[in-house]
Parts: sequence; structure tokens; C-alpha cells
Amino acid sequence: MSAVPRSGGTSEKPVGRFRRMLDRLSSSQEDLESEELREDSQTKGCTRICDCSDRQVVTVTGTLRTVTLRPRAGVPALEAELFDGSAALDVVWLGRRSIVGIEPGRKLIASGRISMSRGRRVLFNPKYELRPLGRE
Repeated sequence: MSAVPRSGGTSEKPVGRFRRMLDRLSSSQEDLESEELREDSQTKGCTRICDCSDRQVVTVTGTLRTVTLRPRAGVPALEAELFDGSAALDVVWLGRRSIVGIEPGRKLIASGRISMSRGRRVLFNPKYELRPLGRE
């Protein structure tokens, strides 16, 4: 029996759907979540983090991976890592020890000017909007 697909009566669509299903089943959970975050960024009209450059004013969206209290020059600073499926960005609120709703796993939209610090993108004191919990 040969492995050549039959051309009589079958269309290419089932093969395409089957291939997509296999790809989803063989992808890791992290890959699937990254893909969903990239799609979400596009639908919200936000800039992908990987496309952000130094000194650019942007609006980005993603999921907070980590949230830590890390003082900077003796001033309390709440620092979070925002991931949108393409890259990560550090979001820093200076003078804050905590912010209600800022916790790992929470989705948010942040706006501000990107700066580079130690080779990483950083957004200081951004304007932000927490995404509703029910829609995640």
C-alpha cells in the first residue's frame, strides 16, 4: 500500500484541519499560551514587545509572570515581568510596595515610554489597565 493520498472525492481541508489538530496536540502548554498571547496582542491593537525599541512610546498587553519588591537606589519599587508571547518586558512602579491586582498570572495593558536597562526593556511607572478576571 502506498502513502500517496487519494485524490478521488477528498478535499485538502480535512488534511489541513487534521494537521493543525496534531500540531496543537504536540505543542507544549507554554507554546499554546504564547500563541494565544500573541493573538490577543494583535486583536487589542497593541505593539508586540519584541517590536519595541528604546525611547519608543508604546501600548503593550500580556500576562504578568513574576511580581517582586526590589528597591532601586533606596526607593521601594514594585517590579513585574510582562510577557506577550513574543518577548518579556519589565514593568516598574517606583515608590510602591504593592498594588492591588498586580499579581502573577494577571493580564494587563500598559502604556508608556520604553527604556533599556542592562539589555532588557523596561517600562517605568506606566499607565495601566487590569484586564477583567472573568475574560481570561
